[in-house]
Amino acid sequence: MAGKETVGVLGFGLKNKMTKGIIYYTHNELDKNIFELVQKRLKKMKLPIVSCSLQPINFGKNIVFQGKPGPVTMTKQILTALEHSNADIVFFCEHDVLYHKSHFDFIPPDKELFYYNLNTWRWSYPDDYAITYDKLTSLSNMCAYRKLALDHYWKRWKLIKKKEWDSENGREPYWIRRLGYEPGTKSKRQELIENKGCSFWRSIYPNIDLRHNKTMTRRKCTLNEFKHQPDNWQAIGIDQIPGWHLKKLFNLPWNYQSSSLPEMRCFSKIQLKIF
Repeated sequence: MAGKETVGVLGFGLKNKMTKGIIYYTHNELDKNIFELVQKRLKKMKLPIVSCSLQPINFGKNIVFQGKPGPVTMTKQILTALEHSNADIVFFCEHDVLYHKSHFDFIPPDKELFYYNLNTWRWSYPDDYAITYDKLTSLSNMCAYRKLALDHYWKRWKLIKKKEWDSENGREPYWIRRLGYEPGTKSKRQELIENKGCSFWRSIYPNIDLRHNKTMTRRKCTLNEFKHQPDNWQAIGIDQIPGWHLKKLFNLPWNYQSSSLPEMRCFSKIQLKIF
């Protein structure tokens, strides 16, 4: 994994009048409750939003892209949203992640690096537990300067077209698996696009990645789903995640408990804070 963790810049003011914005992309195919709740919370962040969807939605500046759900279409959606955004700094937001407001306090220190928020819990929805581990890196938690991201995704799209991946009926070729989907995390393998790197930060409170039955990628909420066991694996009840009250948010009974548990349940002694 490239990069190292950085303190970054936190605060409410932006140096040199830099602006922040959100790009949001969705294939529209998920639980209505999750779909609406994520959008409702993002609206509360008071940042300009550019959304790119496969069907019209009333969410920020919306651009509809005609395509089949999948990684090729998602690449084009991200590129489209970046092109229509006017923000200097962009936060990549997905339709099934609940973002804490502290996530958007971050200001990237370096204009030539991609940054990932490592303070994330994966909720095995609708079970009653969430997991995390060291270096849990996801595109849905990325922040970067828009010009850097735009350049990356233009090069990525041109490479996809050159290799004619969009005509392979959705099959994922070997080269894209090596390239990865998180910019800067595999800099040696991404030389076909660029040789940029990445760094990391941690927001004060975590984001919640809802791993439901319609996610594009594997849920990866149990150890047997990993080829290599992650470091510092942690699993806790959803009511123990700091900064959140997920049972209340989803109208679940206070004594809600699922029958499905991970192999390893290391409950952390965390002081619960609700916002």
